[in-house]
Amino acid sequence: MSARSPEPAATGPALTVALTKAGRTKIRYPADLVRDDGIRVTVRAPWAAPGVRDFGFVRFEPGDVFTEHYWRDRWFAVKEVRTGGGVLKGWYCDVTRPAVLREGELLVEDLDLDLWVSADGSSVLRLDEDEFEASGLAGRDPEAAGAATRALDELEHLARTEGLTGLLA
Repeated sequence: MSARSPEPAATGPALTVALTKAGRTKIRYPADLVRDDGIRVTVRAPWAAPGVRDFGFVRFEPGDVFTEHYWRDRWFAVKEVRTGGGVLKGWYCDVTRPAVLREGELLVEDLDLDLWVSADGSSVLRLDEDEFEASGLAGRDPEAAGAATRALDELEHLARTEGLTGLLA
């Protein structure tokens, strides 16, 4: 695995990523379309939140670049995180409903569960399982809750065995 990013791909038109959680818009930000093959949409965007967010295991900060992969047929998104200088920090994975791209807007519903994978693959952390439990999704929509937990299990298995890069190729 290279610590430096490859040459940047030519980017396509700008679109807006709209991330919702529990029926509310969590964040909206501009991103450049890198690829859309009809199943997976890949966008690139700078760190969109204000200031630094220190999780303890990784810091997201101004200048960081996210290459984000969203699927129309999978219950997760994988975000490759690099410094502005191209050094890989790792992958932040969100468990989501399948993404919808409509009229220049990528609509994504966050289902609370997350996975962090460090750049060298030595750290794989399941995150926010308590938030997922507290969300009540299992009672409101048991099928979606089951799909979400299976998606987290699948991501963790991939991260611990073959890594996430094959998924993103």
